[in-house]
Amino acid sequence: MVAQLDYPRMQEVFRRFSAAEPHPKGELEHTNAFTLLVAVALSAQATDVGVNKATRALWPVADTPQKMLELGEEGLIEHIKSIGLYRNKAKNVIKLSRILVEQYGGEVPSSRAALISLPGVGRKTANVVLNMWWGHPAQAVDTHIFRVGNRSGICPGKDVDVVERAIEDNVPVEWQRHAHHWLILHGRYICTARKPRCADCLIRDLCGFEEKTE
Repeated sequence: MVAQLDYPRMQEVFRRFSAAEPHPKGELEHTNAFTLLVAVALSAQATDVGVNKATRALWPVADTPQKMLELGEEGLIEHIKSIGLYRNKAKNVIKLSRILVEQYGGEVPSSRAALISLPGVGRKTANVVLNMWWGHPAQAVDTHIFRVGNRSGICPGKDVDVVERAIEDNVPVEWQRHAHHWLILHGRYICTARKPRCADCLIRDLCGFEEKTE
């Protein structure tokens, strides 16, 4: 495993990320906390591009828990059937919409525990919503972050929970608000799985990955 970067190098890594993209944003399209929650839940084992294509026609008719219940499971399936695991995801979205209406007054709760209690919502989904909607420095570790963290030494760990703690413990606090977005985008477009674009990497000289590509 690549060794953890030291504090000065970590500062410089995120200074560069910030200089290149001061206000990074997630790529899932949404209009409010509910549509963000649903979009993230739908994105499991699917691409953001595929989810966005499906939800562009969905949000105008079902952008609140009540409207989603009125649309119903079959109506929702018609909108999201291009997404993997759509039947199970539709069941969960209808269930969580009912819970939001009955227990939370139609509002999305802002605590991790409450979010995780919803059907189809895991820790990663909860952290995305906490970060993107409420500005909490929660770290949503996906395959991109796991790969970048371990390759580079920014936040190495044997599983996603360890990587999440490594970001929280070792990334300077001033960079934690956007840390997971910078790392996701870096992994999606530069530090790719099969052939990382090391020649185009803005942290190449700070990265601990020994098998850098030309």
